[in-house]
Amino acid sequence: MRLPLFIAQRYLLAKKSHNLINIVTWISIVSVGVAAFAMIFVLSVFNGFNVVISDSIHKMSPDLQITSVNGKTVNINEFPFEKIRAIKDVELVMPTITEDALFRNDDKQQIGQIKGVPEDFYSVERIGNSIISDSRYKTNSSIEFAIPGVGMAYHLGINPNNPFAMIQVYLPRRGNASSFNLENSFNTSQLFATKVFSTQQDIDENLVLAPYEWLQELIGYEGLASDIEIFTNQSANLNKIKKDIQKIVGIEYNVRDQYEQQSTLYKMMKSEKLAVYLILVFILIMATFNVIGSLSMLIIEKKKDTNTLRSMGADNSLIRSIFLNEGTIISVVGGILGLIIGIIAVLLQQYVGFIRLGDGTGSYIVEYYPVALQLQDVLLVLATITIIGGIAAFTTVRISMKNL
Repeated sequence: MRLPLFIAQRYLLAKKSHNLINIVTWISIVSVGVAAFAMIFVLSVFNGFNVVISDSIHKMSPDLQITSVNGKTVNINEFPFEKIRAIKDVELVMPTITEDALFRNDDKQQIGQIKGVPEDFYSVERIGNSIISDSRYKTNSSIEFAIPGVGMAYHLGINPNNPFAMIQVYLPRRGNASSFNLENSFNTSQLFATKVFSTQQDIDENLVLAPYEWLQELIGYEGLASDIEIFTNQSANLNKIKKDIQKIVGIEYNVRDQYEQQSTLYKMMKSEKLAVYLILVFILIMATFNVIGSLSMLIIEKKKDTNTLRSMGADNSLIRSIFLNEGTIISVVGGILGLIIGIIAVLLQQYVGFIRLGDGTGSYIVEYYPVALQLQDVLLVLATITIIGGIAAFTTVRISMKNL
């Protein structure tokens, strides 16, 4: 053990001549510990919400999506479906159509998106589990049905238990339509709605699912699709499959995974987490002022010790190292204690759940605050505390030693 570190440890544990220094030292340790606890717990809460949102998006999004680089549509008559289906772990390959639309039900209306999907779309387990059907009435397979998100159904005042609930759909007509005549400007039709789906709030409030052939005929997309959606096995290597598909379709098409499909949302979540992290770093910096005060008082108290060390041949570098280690130890000890308590609290919340969301009435997607502990966050917090504590100790020692 190096001499400066040994002496610094002795200074930390030894009783000071002035009890106030002991009190300030422990206040410093506690304040850094509280900051470390707050950092790891809040970052874990953000991770938890990110997982919940990602899982919600995953329910309705394909594993991979293919779109045209040049233009809005894909010619499905020329698309290599069979080659993609032949790739290992690819389960479904299907064309879909997504268009902006106006939806009406009686006197209520809402702008959103309509997505035409083949019947196989609902055979995907996670999508089928997202469909909510409490209707007491059996649906006729010969009748076209829409499945709105729960948010869209709420805005339109649709009750899925009503066998006569219908959605009027208005789609902009392709070509040179007259903007002064509603009938000439829009293609319009209607669909029964006896089911709803529930995934993520933004999707639920904006999307209506409809039969692919019905929508294809309504907007004149014969032989065309907006994109091609691909669903794979849970154990599939998506990166490898993505590369294989890109080789098949060439540079004329984009192949995007779920992260790329929702890149804006994921970037926003990362930005929010970074902003919160910076705020917590600022709180940690405030907490280190206690470390500065404690270390300054210790340097003044140990003036006689430093003179003794100098008479024994110690240089200023050795003395600076002693107090630099002292300040760093205070920060690191407080940080480790706060991290340990924070990790225990996160694990208890994750597996037991003691902080509820709302009043427990079940109106939220999850009952308890979601948390997810990540090793990279633990290392980030520990590194942040060590760096800030080290800078505070170095600055304090450099300034205070000039007066000794």
